[in-house]
Amino acid sequence: MKRLCQTLLNSLAHMANENSVDSTADSTNGKTTSLRTVADRLGGHVGAAAITIMGLRKWRRRGASFGAGLMAALALAPFFALPLLFIGFSIFILLLDGASKEAKPIRSAAFIGWWFGFGYFLLGIYWMAFSFFVQADEFAWMAPFAMTGMPSFLALFSAGAAAVAMVFWRADWWRGLVFAIAWLLFEYLRGHILTGLPWNLVGQSFAGTAMGAQSAAWWGGYGLSFIVVAAAVSPALTLTSKEKPWMGAVTGIGVAAVLFIVGGIRLALMPSEYHDDAFLRIVQPNIPQREKIDQTKWAVNFERHLSLSRGLVSSQGTTPGRTFVIWPENGVPLLDEVPDALALVEAALPENAVLIAGSVRRQETEGRPLDYRYHNSIAVIAQTSIGRQAVAFYDKHHLVPFGEYLPLKDFLRSIGLAQLAPFEDGFTPGPGPRTMNAGGPSFAPLICYEAIFPGALYPEGERPEWLLTVTNDAWFGDTSGPRQHLVQARLRSIETGLPMARAANTGVSALIDARGVYVSRLALYEAGVIDAALPKSLQPTLYARFGDFTLLFLVLPGVVGGRLWRKCV
Repeated sequence: MKRLCQTLLNSLAHMANENSVDSTADSTNGKTTSLRTVADRLGGHVGAAAITIMGLRKWRRRGASFGAGLMAALALAPFFALPLLFIGFSIFILLLDGASKEAKPIRSAAFIGWWFGFGYFLLGIYWMAFSFFVQADEFAWMAPFAMTGMPSFLALFSAGAAAVAMVFWRADWWRGLVFAIAWLLFEYLRGHILTGLPWNLVGQSFAGTAMGAQSAAWWGGYGLSFIVVAAAVSPALTLTSKEKPWMGAVTGIGVAAVLFIVGGIRLALMPSEYHDDAFLRIVQPNIPQREKIDQTKWAVNFERHLSLSRGLVSSQGTTPGRTFVIWPENGVPLLDEVPDALALVEAALPENAVLIAGSVRRQETEGRPLDYRYHNSIAVIAQTSIGRQAVAFYDKHHLVPFGEYLPLKDFLRSIGLAQLAPFEDGFTPGPGPRTMNAGGPSFAPLICYEAIFPGALYPEGERPEWLLTVTNDAWFGDTSGPRQHLVQARLRSIETGLPMARAANTGVSALIDARGVYVSRLALYEAGVIDAALPKSLQPTLYARFGDFTLLFLVLPGVVGGRLWRKCV
């Protein structure tokens, strides 16, 4: 068997050499290292695999790049298969090494990057297509286009990263830093262009535990991605260099180990503390999405929320302070307009409890009676002199394209497209982030999608004491989507040093402390509540103080140090 495997590997290496340029140029000293020499030095399986990957062309190259993207995506939630991240990105780099020797290397690199990104995002966000089956009679035909169209578009960013990196490509370890910077640039662009979609940043692969993601407190999710990508490509960097081939793997593992060790130290030095006068009840009603949008079941759904809110303990007896009862996104539509519903809330909750509920609300257009604008909102229902009333609202400002509004609606409607929101013109965005106070520690409200954006959680200069997120991931079923969403919530707490209460209709609801540690969670599709004291905030983190400017402190020393090292050696 061993002889058979060796013969197969030798045959693959021979085929690769016949279809590729068999040398790699070293731009620093003009010397040439043949791929066969690389294979001889590495020996056995690693060498044969390396020269095979670098020599792939046409559909074999596209397939390898697509497969590498799939492997990298398996490092994200809920799988967190971190070794596959290193393998996937190393294959990516070896394919780019092969492209660097061609007549049009930048073009070849862009195609490699696109196929990698298509695999990465196809597996990473396949679950988006599930939302079109909730109202299958109307939207199911759009699912295949969503499942392939969105990854095809997002893959343009990885194509751009590969193309830009190829402009500065060198056949030594320097290309790893160049690639990591290019990847950082295009991930940042992806998070901001066309309203942005910073979903599944590579750094989120290290947020499966709070320990692995603690460095996000210094340079945010984008900075964490930069470090993780630089580590992930390192095994490939020594395959064509003069260094010992195992150095790259050791470097990558070492960087990962440092992230976890430093994270563990930070967690140990900053234990979580709790308010003794502020309590939470996070409600997870577990209502299937088909029932949630069925107007004939709104009363039943309301009673389900209400029944889970009764029987508060922390807000009764001798316990002082305020209890916040939190209902998920769109928990009760038009709650502020229904006096009977408000009276039932008053009967169910003690006086010192405040209800913070996800709710659709509407506003009549000035001068146009019965012409309404609809908002995806959070309503604060508190006790007043005339009973329970809506005393404050937050309107979601970062709406989901196609889900909550239709871009270019006149044109898209003319070809049969529509948004999932049940209103002709979709939702109207609110004015922006807000810090609110409901008689206890101040909080920043976030609705669903808004929690995925680093550094855009509350107004500048109005830092709250906690974050509140309401969401409804029932659209996406029992898939990776709700788990990935939770991981991003964890990163927002680490970045800001603020605890987060997260209420999700079908899950995953959670209370997260200011270090990103899950204090308590409710499993997906579990009806129940979380009762807990509110964790205290930490001092503002470096990222909370300076935002994405911290990326300069991360990248520039690496570039300057790298240039100095190159001159010295």
